[in-house]
Amino acid sequence: MQAMILAAGLGTRLVPHTLIRPKPLFPILNQPLLLLTIKRLQALGFDHIVVNCHHLRKHIVEATAGLRGVIVQEEDVILGTGGGLRRALQFLRDEPLLVTNGDIYHTVDFLSLYRHHLTHENKVTMAMHNDHRFNTVRVQNGKVVGFNKRVEHAQLAFTGLHVIEPAVLQDIQANTFSCIIDLYRKMLQEGREIDCYRADDCFWTDIGTVDDYLALHQGLLTDTIPCWQEIGPARKPYCIAKRAKLPAHICLSGWVCIGEAHIENQTHLERVVVWDDVSIPSGSRLRNMIVSSDYGKN
Repeated sequence: MQAMILAAGLGTRLVPHTLIRPKPLFPILNQPLLLLTIKRLQALGFDHIVVNCHHLRKHIVEATAGLRGVIVQEEDVILGTGGGLRRALQFLRDEPLLVTNGDIYHTVDFLSLYRHHLTHENKVTMAMHNDHRFNTVRVQNGKVVGFNKRVEHAQLAFTGLHVIEPAVLQDIQANTFSCIIDLYRKMLQEGREIDCYRADDCFWTDIGTVDDYLALHQGLLTDTIPCWQEIGPARKPYCIAKRAKLPAHICLSGWVCIGEAHIENQTHLERVVVWDDVSIPSGSRLRNMIVSSDYGKN
């Protein structure tokens, strides 16, 4: 089975943190989200995985170097979700392609979605759920029927997970920016059906903002969000990397995640995610934030 992880976005809402590393490499309990997603896919039998990248792409190239069955597609210019998929045609096999965004954490069953696609005759299957923040897709009788809000049909949110027959990507002009939803609109106009896979009972979030990223960590460290098996055991509510350098006198409260950082005495951390290679000076009091570079130098 084959899959593609879309990991080329700029992550503008997460500046300055995305000036340090691309959003798909943001750590989740001290492990890069992209690498965790690859592990999940491979554990389920996806042996051919394409990852596209643009912003800070050398970081993604280095992080995935040597991973068996993983192909990195570097993009000099932003091609969008459609353009990136079109470019990947050169790497794809003649079989359905599972597509996922590189900045989402979820419990949608990849295999169930893939098998659903195999048992139906449509060229595209979109995984949908009910999320009032993003409910913009119209669905009727198990089919996607439009991408503009209208009250006469049920409105659902696109999870960013879909399965595509690679041949449909030929309709996208090569080497140009394109959104995959534009192709799907065109398919509907031409009378081609798009199937809907319901994922309402699954947990789903993106990490598009600092609040989203912190809320995910809070949920994982307080057992209100299911933890991926690939993450492994983590001490809760404080997840601390083994190589973190902590002082004798440190105050942790709420929940805290600390990577391979150097933290000095008399520091108070509350609901904070501290990345690797960060130094926090003595007497710092930090709460509700990402610490992605040396504190005071952000």
